[in-house]
Amino acid sequence: MHFLSSRSSARTLALLALVASLLVPAQAEKSLARLQEPGTILLLRHALAPGTGDPPGFSVEDCSTQRNLSDAGREQARALGERLRAAGIEEARVFSSHWCRCLETAQLLDLGPVYPEPAFDSFFQRRQEGDARTRAAREFLSRLPPGPPVVVVTHQFNIRALTGESTASAGGWLVRVSPQGEVESVGPLR
Repeated sequence: MHFLSSRSSARTLALLALVASLLVPAQAEKSLARLQEPGTILLLRHALAPGTGDPPGFSVEDCSTQRNLSDAGREQARALGERLRAAGIEEARVFSSHWCRCLETAQLLDLGPVYPEPAFDSFFQRRQEGDARTRAAREFLSRLPPGPPVVVVTHQFNIRALTGESTASAGGWLVRVSPQGEVESVGPLR
């Protein structure tokens, strides 16, 4: 039986840490590059907007009444746009919830025009709308014609309803949607 010296073990661990640090960004870019595969869609949670839900009496038409992106959230959105471009996604069809934090995230990605779509609006404070909103999102996604990659900026509740998975701010899931509206998870955005 061969035993490694502590010096040899330390070198081996350092080498493994170096290899891991090089692989993680490569894996992240590989997961983003999957967005170029026909039929793959990125469901993206808006970037960091401190708090939960929206204040009482908020209005979707008035950003000053909503929970909005912080400076860190704006930086998250810009950085994600840069990561997408580094992975070869120069432009995309970008759809968004009407909530200001989603629209701003979508715009800061800088991947093309942003199209507000009610199917992706939040139902956090209107849970009774969840089933109908999720059904509308599935129908919308299943009818998308072939074309450039698709990025949808929405809310955690919407992503969970579509995928069964939660995600952090500026996180997301890559999915495929069948013509019948079945959502298949391809994997998390890394």
